[in-house]
Amino acid sequence: CCRGVESDACAPIHSPTEMQLPMNVRRSARRSSCLARVGAVAGATALLLHVARPWFAGRESTANFVGTPNSLRSPLNRRFTAVATATAEVAVASDQITDEEPLHVLVAGAGVGGLALANALGNMPRIKVTVIEKTSAFKRFGGPIQLASNAMMNLKELNRELYDKIEAKATWTGNLTNGIKDGIRSEWYAMFDLKTPAADRGMPFTCVVERPDLQEIMLAELGQGVVRNGAGVDSYTHLPGGGVIANLDDGTEVRGDVLIGADGIWSSIRATMHKNEVRGDGSGATYSGYTVYAGELNYKPTDNGEVGYKVYIGPNQYFVVTDIGKGRYQWYAFLAKPVGTSKSEASLKSTEVVDGCAAGNPAYLREVFEGWSSEIHDIIRATRDDEVQQRDLYDRPPSLSEPWHEGHVALLGDAIHAMMPNLGQGGCQAMEDAIVISEELEKLSRRSEVPDALAKYKGRRLIRSASVQGLSRFASDIIIRGFDTPAKISFDDGVKFENFGYAGIVTRMLQPILPVFFQVQFSFLYSDYRNRFALDLGAAIGFLVLGGIPLLLFSAGIFDTGILATLGLEGLVAGVEGGGVIETLTTIGEETAGML
Repeated sequence: CCRGVESDACAPIHSPTEMQLPMNVRRSARRSSCLARVGAVAGATALLLHVARPWFAGRESTANFVGTPNSLRSPLNRRFTAVATATAEVAVASDQITDEEPLHVLVAGAGVGGLALANALGNMPRIKVTVIEKTSAFKRFGGPIQLASNAMMNLKELNRELYDKIEAKATWTGNLTNGIKDGIRSEWYAMFDLKTPAADRGMPFTCVVERPDLQEIMLAELGQGVVRNGAGVDSYTHLPGGGVIANLDDGTEVRGDVLIGADGIWSSIRATMHKNEVRGDGSGATYSGYTVYAGELNYKPTDNGEVGYKVYIGPNQYFVVTDIGKGRYQWYAFLAKPVGTSKSEASLKSTEVVDGCAAGNPAYLREVFEGWSSEIHDIIRATRDDEVQQRDLYDRPPSLSEPWHEGHVALLGDAIHAMMPNLGQGGCQAMEDAIVISEELEKLSRRSEVPDALAKYKGRRLIRSASVQGLSRFASDIIIRGFDTPAKISFDDGVKFENFGYAGIVTRMLQPILPVFFQVQFSFLYSDYRNRFALDLGAAIGFLVLGGIPLLLFSAGIFDTGILATLGLEGLVAGVEGGGVIETLTTIGEETAGML
């Protein structure tokens, strides 16, 4: 499933190997290829990582931090000397956490994850929470967000009144028809059942909610003065006796016992912790190789009220349409493009109406999807240019070797595990982070126990989030770079063999496997949503056998560089590629395509 994304523009679509790209773009493509390999086996290795969890947890460090005073460092130096301890005299609360001296938790960022954490902590008597938000005031901005069954169940168990308010604004999609369609022929290719895995576990169905509505509901549940607007967290400084100072971008400081970075993919908290830049090549975030056009409009298709979500697949791109309620629809066009095409290809967009499609982005996309389903053309034709936005997609490889926490500071959501939008799990996984952090902090009786609590948070969340993160990237790569128009034998006007190349044949061969794979995938997502290590072994093994192996074999035959890597351990990739497995599968794929 899909969520929001990042921006830029286009020309006739070419496959990534056909593009003549400048050196900086080729470097970006190579980094994207590495991420593709990293993400490929994320879900399939969840069971192995579960076994290895104690080893990862054992590598946590609670080292003492020593450095220069915050006032003597420039903002850049302050970020790169993250292991700093303020030497100024500061009134320090006692180690004991009491009603009179509650644990003060600072949350950097008032997005979905930050507000979920604030709500989870808000009803705990021995915890005080302050949300630090960069914007001066909250405005209604942003489109719908998908809340899958795991997120809705967490909200329901967290606060039934809060859940009821969100449910009242929701448009249910998980109980409707959802699936993949042949993007050329408009035929259903494979269905994914969101309803049964949720119903079997007594969970609410997947839904979509307008992001501003969700934000307003969560804000209304917080007490007066909890949210501090007008300045974001630029960096942080460790206090000598425990605790942390949040250094804000307006020059002011806020002291707390804990700081949680919920400040998104371009996290300043992460940059401080990992000693790198907030943005750019040194930030750790990598361009995925894909750009997305997103449209939102009033629309009434012929299947209105019956279909929640449909993905149109075809060569080198795909198109998504989803019902967001109240007569409104959202669509996404995912294209394999170099970074920055919103500017570099702006001149390629038509300034005239094309086949009834408005000048600009709609006319451009009508040409890009020439020969595709009339259903795609119909919704593009109904969209105004000002209803379309383009964003480049960035994500990060699973953070196995990089820290999630440092002393009294930890990362949450996109700040630590930014993921592609294909599974609609970005906000859902941030909520899971929030629940786990709140549970671990609630157990504490002393402030000195905070580092251990944050280490337990990582231990509970690492495997599951990395699996979802990798699977989200894998889904993007295999849909765009792997799936094609399914091969078909037509008997209209004689026998015709349609799209009988290697990719078309394998796409058709996977058709009966995918519904089973989807069932196992959603069982995995909906099991252990509370992250209590009750890993559904049946779901994990089923995912590996029924989903992971066939899809890995498929992708190995399609991708020129192969997809065999472990989560975040890219050093092993060279050894795997040198073993000849990938080259053999790729050669077989090329020879098969030649024979057909």
